[in-house]
Amino acid sequence: MTAAGVAVIGGGAAGYFAAITAAETHPPGPVTLFEATAHPLAKVRVSGGGRCNVTHACFDAKTLTGFYPRGGRELLGAFHRWQPRDTVDWFAARGVELKTEEDGRMFPVSDSSATIVDCLTRSARAAGVEVRLQTPVRSANFSAGHFELQLGAGDSCSSARLILATGGGRSSAGFEIARQFGHTIEPLIPSLFTFHIDDPRLKGLEGLAVSGAQAAVAGTSLATSGAALVTHWGLSGPAILKLSAWAARELFARDYRFTLQLSWIGAARPDQVRAALAAGRISHARQRLTSWNPWGLPSRLWERIVATAGAAPELTWASASKAVVERLALETAEAQFSVTGKSTNKEEFVTCGGVRLAEVDFRRLESKLRPGLHFAGEVLDIDGVTGGFNFQAAWTTGRLAGQAAASTTL
Repeated sequence: MTAAGVAVIGGGAAGYFAAITAAETHPPGPVTLFEATAHPLAKVRVSGGGRCNVTHACFDAKTLTGFYPRGGRELLGAFHRWQPRDTVDWFAARGVELKTEEDGRMFPVSDSSATIVDCLTRSARAAGVEVRLQTPVRSANFSAGHFELQLGAGDSCSSARLILATGGGRSSAGFEIARQFGHTIEPLIPSLFTFHIDDPRLKGLEGLAVSGAQAAVAGTSLATSGAALVTHWGLSGPAILKLSAWAARELFARDYRFTLQLSWIGAARPDQVRAALAAGRISHARQRLTSWNPWGLPSRLWERIVATAGAAPELTWASASKAVVERLALETAEAQFSVTGKSTNKEEFVTCGGVRLAEVDFRRLESKLRPGLHFAGEVLDIDGVTGGFNFQAAWTTGRLAGQAAASTTL
């Protein structure tokens, strides 16, 4: 049997950050990180198309919590202690500069996730963390003041403190270990996914993106805004991904079959849309409907909207009937699409669900049921929208769990 001061289960972003922090905080013994696979930090490597969206340029804790469909309230105090500015400074101190893109996402200036992976790997080594790959942890119990871990190879490890950072996947061993200590696991369902839509209005528009769209689940108050992207299977883009996150449980209950209401021009009021189109009948009277629209929508999309409204390609604005203008308004700002399923956004796979937050002390990311047991990352029932927020939750919870695990006296 081996022994550790702090044992960390899970070799992802949260696990590495927790292990590094614990080791640098001078724990009561060595820090050992257990990763079940041969490929630690796998999700970091593929994030952001291989660029790694490290965090988001949102430096106000209260505002930051608004990007988390689940866990925002609990994270408020944690973000006051470790937020994106701290993350930026931490990486900068280790030679990794981050840059901010127009939408607020932050990436390494190298545009390579390998930069982040190398930094975490190097920092863990420098801090003295022992990383044990291909070493799954099968079970855990607490006895005689220590956690006893049963490892996949049949051996075992004893540790004074234990951090679960096993991620949110259904195969995560962390959930079973948490249950062994009496924790409740909220149902695991997907978050951040695209919508399957088979509709002739979208055929031939694959790859077309519209910024500033608004997407909503018809009949509910669930609505989000952002870019919408037409794909071969339906719709994606930030507006869709954000809606899938906020509506994750609602859409799961509907078996991902629902009516999507889409405005290509954002949250414009119906009367404003109709007024803009009516004004166009005067200001652009001689132009064809297909050659001009008040919002600068992509020509391919606008031509499809005009066709859907039943207008001939050569119809001019002066000749457009009120009925045609009304149909244009509906297809522009109140289009309805039947969603028949989903596809996981593989770069940003996120799960809704995990260890029940009411059972965790967020000052220390520590179990209220078993002192000395800490949690970090997506093993908790926390998830954010796309844009670097899930990684920020990993850095924040990993940091605080690592500090607490290294300094706790049971």
